[in-house]
Amino acid sequence: MEELHRLSVDEFKQVEKLPLTVVLDNVRSLNNIGSVFRTSDAFRVEKICLCGITATPPHRDIHKTALGAENAVEWAYFGETTDCVRMLKEQGCQVYAVEQVDDSVMLDTFHAPKKRTAIVFGNELDGVGDDVLPLCDGCIEIPQFGTKHSLNISIAAGILIWEMWKQLK
Repeated sequence: MEELHRLSVDEFKQVEKLPLTVVLDNVRSLNNIGSVFRTSDAFRVEKICLCGITATPPHRDIHKTALGAENAVEWAYFGETTDCVRMLKEQGCQVYAVEQVDDSVMLDTFHAPKKRTAIVFGNELDGVGDDVLPLCDGCIEIPQFGTKHSLNISIAAGILIWEMWKQLK
């Protein structure tokens, strides 16, 4: 790790973070949760909020894909995603759901606000909760051109976090 100039967990906790919070709304797969931790570590995401049925560390199946990132990236648990989103908005965050809805903005035309931002990823089958969507400032959609109508959440998170890093860094 030294040869790759990677930070230790303690160093990671001290460095400046991307002003981005990732919210997982009732995500079922422990591997997806671990993958989001690992991607969030790679791009120095400020925080992950785990909501509803989303599992929390420590868990061996989260660790299997997070590879220790769950120890570096700050996280919090909320029983209700709506409570999480309300709190983020009270703290001055712009909150966007990653969802396919009538008025969603395609990612290739989305311009991130130059302030703290949160992105909400939903359940693998049901997407972002119907009770959460009205609380968000908007919805972002990833353009897709194949036969499937959605991406795996870990892939979608990787795409969105990378784009937010490019825009907010």
